[in-house]
Amino acid sequence: MKNKKKKEKSRLDDVIKAMRRGNREGQQEVLGPGFHSTNRIHRSKKTYTRKLKHKGDATES
Repeated sequence: MKNKKKKEKSRLDDVIKAMRRGNREGQQEVLGPGFHSTNRIHRSKKTYTRKLKHKGDATES
């Protein structure tokens, strides 16, 4: 009985590893190689930045 449980667990682990590997390969095809974060920190509107794309329209002020 112990041997059967060990085989079932190892199969499940192999399936999980294969799914993770496939997901990672698919992600690299879409985004390119390297690290890409999936969640980003929400920045406040009050956070200072010099970039024009973050300042909004220049006509507002």
